[in-house]
Amino acid sequence: MPPADRARSERRLVGGPMSRPFRLVTVCMLALVTIIAFEAMAISTAMPVVARDLAAVRSYGLAFSFFLTAELLGIVLAGTWSDRGGPLRPLLTGTTLLAAGSALAGLAWAFPVLLLGRIVAGTGAGLNVVALYVVIGHAYPDALRPRVFSWVSAAWVLPALVGPPISGWITHMFSWRWVFLVVLAPIAVTFTLVVRQRGQFQRGERPESVTAGADAPVPSGSPSGPPRRGGRAARTVWLGVLVAVCAGVVQWGADQLVPLRLGPVVAVAIGLVGMAVAAPRLVTPGAVRMARGLPSVMSSRFLLTASFNGAMTFVPLMLVAERDLSLTVAGVMLTLGSLGWSAGAFLQGRDALHGRRSELVAAGGAFLAAGILLLAAIAEFGWHTYLVPVAATLTGVGMGMAMSAVSVLALALSTRQDRGRASSSLNLADVLGSVIGLSLSGAVFAALHHQHGSDAPVFALMWALLAVLAAGVVIGGQRTRT
Repeated sequence: MPPADRARSERRLVGGPMSRPFRLVTVCMLALVTIIAFEAMAISTAMPVVARDLAAVRSYGLAFSFFLTAELLGIVLAGTWSDRGGPLRPLLTGTTLLAAGSALAGLAWAFPVLLLGRIVAGTGAGLNVVALYVVIGHAYPDALRPRVFSWVSAAWVLPALVGPPISGWITHMFSWRWVFLVVLAPIAVTFTLVVRQRGQFQRGERPESVTAGADAPVPSGSPSGPPRRGGRAARTVWLGVLVAVCAGVVQWGADQLVPLRLGPVVAVAIGLVGMAVAAPRLVTPGAVRMARGLPSVMSSRFLLTASFNGAMTFVPLMLVAERDLSLTVAGVMLTLGSLGWSAGAFLQGRDALHGRRSELVAAGGAFLAAGILLLAAIAEFGWHTYLVPVAATLTGVGMGMAMSAVSVLALALSTRQDRGRASSSLNLADVLGSVIGLSLSGAVFAALHHQHGSDAPVFALMWALLAVLAAGVVIGGQRTRT
């Protein structure tokens, strides 16, 4: 039976992600993703006021880099933990840490306390992200996973649309502290639901009527896979700590490169060397050379997040500094990128494309490269500003198609007992790509920035280089075929 027909047959048998056997699991997952996404978007809006009130304007970027490096650590921990004992404990621990970190940041009386809260919350977010991927592999049959991943991607859209204005309103009407504290109630509700449905989250237990044609669930009470040796697990954790520290060093050094001084240059060099040595040991072997199969899945994920985040972060700056637009107008244009992401994720979930994930990854990379290259042309040749929404939409569609397809391929190309490790590698590639893309693009901009002139050529060069990275996804997508 063709893959598309087999998918339709299984879907008719098991229902959809919101059918009765999967409803509460789906709601809990979408709620957690929405909470994490809202916190990311809302805090980005409120952080300038936070830094001003806590007398830390110069250091406010650390609130983001500390969160990201802690998330790296959480991702590494969650992969090993999920493989040894299933995803439930990492998920509950991550949810607890996310709440504790948000509360600590919201009640912070000094900037170091806020940074501690961000570290705790970032670790929780990393644990949650990986555990949720493993839950999708355990709790849903193969035919439903593409649609579930498309819903997970779409769960980022609403926070992207409403997070910044809600954050601004809360900060103006009440206090920036409530931007952190407002998530505590939904986290508590979600935690309670996860505990009630722990059987499905831990082992993927499903009624017999929905297991036909799906992966057989691991029997309740049995481990999700053979336990890994303690030495290997400890080595993985220490490598994760090294990568997290090196990523933070790179971000600090890149931010301090201008005026040129020896200390930041050495910091960036040491951080890059540390990540180059440690990161390949955490992801699937062969990912650096883009070996065929699962390694190319990881390589594609890294290139996607590096090029997208490195490019889109600087779009508002270009629109405001070079085209004299307001932040509100710039934000509206970027909203189309979020909508494009949702559209791309919906497209890849269609039954007709069920067996064509590799082609979707390659096509997504082509859309992403085209969108970033259009941004470079807009900056270099002074093309009309209204082409920016077109570029944002192209990048969003490419990311929606490729990111969801890469997630499906990562599970399909992994054995059941190694899904935790594969999910950890996938999300580590996610965060590493974001860190390196943002750090390197920021370093290029800082080194070539014209204080009293136009930065259009700088934007054009930076985006052209990132478009080359995105084009690498086209090659990676073709090599995901086994």
